[in-house]
Amino acid sequence: MSGPLEGLFVLDLSKTLAGPFCTMTLGDMGADVVKVEEPTRGDETRQWSPYWDGQSCFYLSVNRNKRNIAVNLKHPEGAAVVQKLAAKADVMIESFRTGTTENMGLGYDAIRAMNPRVIYCSISGFGRTGPLRQKGGYDLMVQAYSGLMSTTGEPHRPPLRIGFSLVDITCGWVAYGGIMTALYQREKTGKGQYVEASLLEGMVSAASYHIVNYLGTGNVPGPMGQGHPSLAPYQMFPSKDGQVMLGAANDGLWNKFCEVTGRADLSDDPRFQTNLDRVKHRSELIPILEALFQTQTTDEWVALLEAAGIPNSPVNTIANLVHDPQIAHRNMLVDVPHPTVQGLRAPATPMKLSDGPSSVRRHPPENGEHTEEILLEFGYSKEAIADLETAGAVRQRRDH
Repeated sequence: MSGPLEGLFVLDLSKTLAGPFCTMTLGDMGADVVKVEEPTRGDETRQWSPYWDGQSCFYLSVNRNKRNIAVNLKHPEGAAVVQKLAAKADVMIESFRTGTTENMGLGYDAIRAMNPRVIYCSISGFGRTGPLRQKGGYDLMVQAYSGLMSTTGEPHRPPLRIGFSLVDITCGWVAYGGIMTALYQREKTGKGQYVEASLLEGMVSAASYHIVNYLGTGNVPGPMGQGHPSLAPYQMFPSKDGQVMLGAANDGLWNKFCEVTGRADLSDDPRFQTNLDRVKHRSELIPILEALFQTQTTDEWVALLEAAGIPNSPVNTIANLVHDPQIAHRNMLVDVPHPTVQGLRAPATPMKLSDGPSSVRRHPPENGEHTEEILLEFGYSKEAIADLETAGAVRQRRDH
């Protein structure tokens, strides 16, 4: 299956997670993605554990549906190879430190001069302008800088890192949205443009109501453990054998909860009648509910709440999630046939298009796996490719 983005050529100079997640999504939807890697070590995630049949699970998770060319961008002939590819690219994406691509002759102005239709996307930690434009940014650093960690964890305890790399993944989605918006505009104008996505700005946007709450009240949001600053009860409660998440997010749901649990006295209590009341008297309400939830198992609570239409969830592990029937029904895990990694599976793209489904066409490539194939497509002879390799400008993968 080709997908809705068939015919789109994406040149990917990004690495680690945000950029590769974006380009994998483009590839899932049908684009021809060529990943450019440094010849000796490649994408740094190739060295990140754990490993599955000798391959980094991290690298495997975000690099399917790509071809791979190993190019030394610090070598003038290597940079010239990428310039030749960029001249025909619909999309070019990079995640170097600010100024690096310009120094290699691969910045937006240089590429636009040879390819005015190119959509050129830069991914950075903190943005390409401003006092922090040179600051490097991994997910963890931006979790700290953006305030995300300050709102994560238990009150009066140190801030915590969230368990998923959502800073990177969010930035990848921002980049994908920016690229697709620019492509849509190109259909009207015929011109490409420069697109930016940064880890920090994705998190500023995600901070959403926390920022507006602070601007409106002056109160600094802090960690609330399982709670929510604007709603109650809207949190996790320990059950007899696990945990249950309860989302009584409005007065109607609260009243229904009190009814089905046989605690109409709580809905009649003036301290708990409205959401504002319950938020104000949270410290009195939560211990009552904690004791209540200890009386039944997680499965019993989920069944009771589900039958009443009250939002709820067990607190799943990743193992629970992988084996969940809803995940299976929605085809959210896909097989990724791989020549050396047996039984490789990974999360599918969450985008569902009725007339343009995603597909898995290529396994996550080895470094330099398609160097010759790609260069032949762009007019290089086998002799010229051999000369480039001898000069140290490119590298081909050698089958063992």
